[in-house]
Amino acid sequence: QVQLVESGGGLVQAGGSLRLSCAASGLTFSTYTMSWFRQAPGKEREFVARISWGGGITYYADSVKGRFTISRDNAVNTVYLQMNSLKPEDTAVYYCNARGDLDYWGKGTLVTVSS
Repeated sequence: QVQLVESGGGLVQAGGSLRLSCAASGLTFSTYTMSWFRQAPGKEREFVARISWGGGITYYADSVKGRFTISRDNAVNTVYLQMNSLKPEDTAVYYCNARGDLDYWGKGTLVTVSS
């Protein structure tokens, strides 16, 4: 049974930082491309960042480029999202996604950025 469990969300002031984690189990983690998506209240889910299975290739949405960093540790089956210089518009539920032969999603972690 595949599980993706996000953690690290919370309330932070604008300009602050948070680090999200997504712990994966039940899959061969090192063979999956991992991504972060987010969904703000009243909006559709949107792509945030992606990292290749080996960690050598990353891709970011323009809205977070230069502020967010995605990374992964295949030894502990975890992908991270370091979020710096947070803005109120970053407020959303952040979801972890694993893409390989199938697509898997976590349940999300809430990030709230106050102005």
